[in-house]
Amino acid sequence: MEQLIAHLSLGFGVALTIPNLMYCLIGCLLGTLIGVLPGIGPVATIAMLLPATFTLPPESSLIMLAGIYYGAQYGGSTTSILINIPGESSSVVTCLDGYQMARQGRAGPALATAALGSFFAGTVATVLLAVAAPPLAQIAFKFGPAEYFSLMTLGLIAAVVLAAGSVVKAIAMIVLGLLLGLVGTDVNSGMARFSFGIPELTDGIGFVAVAMGVFGLAEIMKNLEEGEEDREVFLNKVTNLWPSKQDFKDAWGAVLRGTALGSLLGILPGGGAVLASFAAYTLEKKIAKDPSKFGKGDIRGVASPESANNAAAQTSFIPLLTLGIPPNPVMALMVGAMIIQGIQPGPQVMSERPQLFWGMIASMWVGNLMLVVLNLPLIGMWIKLLTVPYRMLYPAILVFCAIGVYSLSNSPFDVVITAAFGFLGYLFVKLECEPAPLLLGFILGPMMEENLRRAMLLSRGDVTTFVTRPLSACLLAVAALLLIIIMLPAIRKKREEAFVED
Repeated sequence: MEQLIAHLSLGFGVALTIPNLMYCLIGCLLGTLIGVLPGIGPVATIAMLLPATFTLPPESSLIMLAGIYYGAQYGGSTTSILINIPGESSSVVTCLDGYQMARQGRAGPALATAALGSFFAGTVATVLLAVAAPPLAQIAFKFGPAEYFSLMTLGLIAAVVLAAGSVVKAIAMIVLGLLLGLVGTDVNSGMARFSFGIPELTDGIGFVAVAMGVFGLAEIMKNLEEGEEDREVFLNKVTNLWPSKQDFKDAWGAVLRGTALGSLLGILPGGGAVLASFAAYTLEKKIAKDPSKFGKGDIRGVASPESANNAAAQTSFIPLLTLGIPPNPVMALMVGAMIIQGIQPGPQVMSERPQLFWGMIASMWVGNLMLVVLNLPLIGMWIKLLTVPYRMLYPAILVFCAIGVYSLSNSPFDVVITAAFGFLGYLFVKLECEPAPLLLGFILGPMMEENLRRAMLLSRGDVTTFVTRPLSACLLAVAALLLIIIMLPAIRKKREEAFVED
């Protein structure tokens, strides 16, 4: 306990410096903004901002990017409740009851419940992260190349299991991501491979170009295609923000259950905030005495998913900070940001860069407090942003993207690659292929290859090293079991139903 207090004191010492407080505030504001604006998620925004982190200290850049992620969970609930449009995919189920509460003139209590539930969940998840991370990092130090390879294999298969849509498409996207990760220079021989004689590809395909194209540009094209409709905004009904005693009585159990479920699902590879919010809402309906109230303005339908998505957003940092394995696309981008800063993600971050590790954890609590203070008084301003026409908003974002990518290496080729991946991402949308597994495969591919080669060198080419080492064998067995289970027809049907809410 004394050691934990000492670590947190170090973290707050880093997080409460003026520059880091400023970057935390910028991250929270940007996160809320992109959460409010439909169609621009945290993945696209973080991808766009990666070039800007080059000139920042590592602590400041990661604190800002983390603030964007959990800030988006707050902002998404605002539009879900007031205009029935989820600003962020993890707030889809909040629309069901939040919007009905707004129609009944109870938008204020719905927004306050979402904000307070998110703050409570974020606080609990941050404490869990602080407590669980050190022992997990100690375990991770015992991992060799074989164990890391097996763990990454498990992570990719879990991403397939928990990805929305077709299993076959998810596997295909992971394989494509792994193949894209092979482009560049061979680590051992130093020979260029899959570069097709193009000098710019000898260093590999840029991570920022892939992320910004597949998520940023593709999202913009998809949203431009949908057009703009007239929306009923309940801004004039946002009065009496504080929930009643009955609201607190109804919501507190849902907040606790959502926090617990979100904290657990956030750790799982491929899980994250979206899965947590769906699962929490489904759980509340199943245990409710009268499930028919849901979808008609039940406050539990706001409290539970909003708590779950924020808890999941925070605990998804656990596998990133302790094992160096990203459990979802946002964490994959965080890995990219760490590599850009010259930091190798993994358990050594805690011992080699304690200021960065504990500073990030402390900043999450500070950021959650900022979000509660910012969100409720600024609701009017956030909703006014929705009146900005998409035809003006999206070209500005495209210009910002192009400038950001060009600034990476002053190369027009990077802009062309980003545009190419933008069209590819749009094609994925049309084919209903989830792009998240591609990004995880692209990030983990080079790491998997490196650990595979190291394991084979250490075992003198003996491929059985992956099954003779107990921990590696256990991880591969779990991966194989997951793959077999997901292929069973009954499980596959249940899995498809889990991502559809009636």
